[in-house]
Amino acid sequence: MRNITFAERYPIAVLIALVDIGMVFFAAQIAYYLRFEQLELPIEYRVMIFILSLLLIINFLFSGIYGSWRGLSLVGQLGKLVGCWLLAFAILLIMLVLAKQNELFSRLWLGLWLLIGITISCFYKGALYAFLKTLRRKGHNIKSVAVIGSGNVLQQVMEKSADHAEYGFSVLRTFELTEGPDRSTQLEKQLQDPLLDTVHEIWICLPLKDGDLLKRILHILRDSTAEIRYFPDFEDIRLLNHKVTNILGMYALDLSCSPMNGTNHWIKRGEDLLLGGIIAVLIVPLCLLIAIAVKLTSRGPVLFKQYRHGIGGKKFKVYKFRTMRLHKERDGQVTQAKKNDVRLTPIGAFLRKTSLDELPQFYNVLQGRMSIVGPRPHAIAHNDYYKSLVKSYFRRHKVKSGITGWAQIHGYRGETDTLEKMQKRVEYDLWYIENWSLWLDLKIIFLTLFKGFVNKNAY
Repeated sequence: MRNITFAERYPIAVLIALVDIGMVFFAAQIAYYLRFEQLELPIEYRVMIFILSLLLIINFLFSGIYGSWRGLSLVGQLGKLVGCWLLAFAILLIMLVLAKQNELFSRLWLGLWLLIGITISCFYKGALYAFLKTLRRKGHNIKSVAVIGSGNVLQQVMEKSADHAEYGFSVLRTFELTEGPDRSTQLEKQLQDPLLDTVHEIWICLPLKDGDLLKRILHILRDSTAEIRYFPDFEDIRLLNHKVTNILGMYALDLSCSPMNGTNHWIKRGEDLLLGGIIAVLIVPLCLLIAIAVKLTSRGPVLFKQYRHGIGGKKFKVYKFRTMRLHKERDGQVTQAKKNDVRLTPIGAFLRKTSLDELPQFYNVLQGRMSIVGPRPHAIAHNDYYKSLVKSYFRRHKVKSGITGWAQIHGYRGETDTLEKMQKRVEYDLWYIENWSLWLDLKIIFLTLFKGFVNKNAY
């Protein structure tokens, strides 16, 4: 039988949860000392800390933070971690407002608590992640693997496992299946190997066209206690990534369906109202300053209004701070802003570079016509031009348009002066639609703070 791993022997998730609770209290204590220069916490502050600890642990459980990080991106997991903190704090603040207890607590203490808590939590989880990677490179904390498969799929998996020892997967045996009429007989003999009873995981590497063979392998391994994972061909990944729906008593893959149906619709709308409302209130002073600057530096209205396509292809009016001098386009054309564009106002270049011209779109979010996160809305003329050139272009409109998005944090924003740039932007938008989750939205919002506002392509 296989060896039991350390994580299986001991309740690691419980220990980590206790450490997380301790860090919440520690961060609150430091914040209180910095604010009041004393350590004794009043009873109402302790109750607040206890409530946040529970909210945070619940968020961590539902987001998968307490699952294994083996083989996952550190940036992605830390983004999810920050999202959990922000959501827990948002819920706590709403509870305080509804209970009319918000005046009892120092706003500075709350802000310091959030900042210190996120910093300590990210540092601790990052250090633990780095420690485990180092440990695995030295041959500890390893999961043994047997690989079954053929062709390019098998080769890709083997190369990846060899190149990333820090993930802690050790391939003990490879069962390569060759083509031929006796393939089934060969399979029966190979999978009688007693080694399969000792490994932690079994990876099956086959394209979807070998579905019958896959079913045969699963039948042979029906009594195995190992974790069995399936690696399809790269081209099959998009197909397998779709939601499964039961219709007429049969299972169907939703190949082109909006993820914002049912419960997801209300989660998405709640996210927009909660975060959008908080942000809209916070940016009011900044918007007033920008409005005054726009009015004083050029002739014309403060806001620029233009119709764009939204969800379902329906038109809606989008709002932005005006960044260009008043001018007329020929024959209904919409000319994209270019580097050193002569049409830009004195403050317009700065607003576009920092994306501050987009701030009025939070009003579109509160209206329900846009979302904080989603594919950016293009000018209608650009949609008409690109929909026949870019595959699945209009599928971007299966969800609400967004102020920021998956494409924007990957650098695909600003002028699309080549067809390839637009294709890549659409590719990222479609990936977002197919993989949407609340945690993905929170990750994008977090990364926008560092990658989305200022970009070399924005002008």
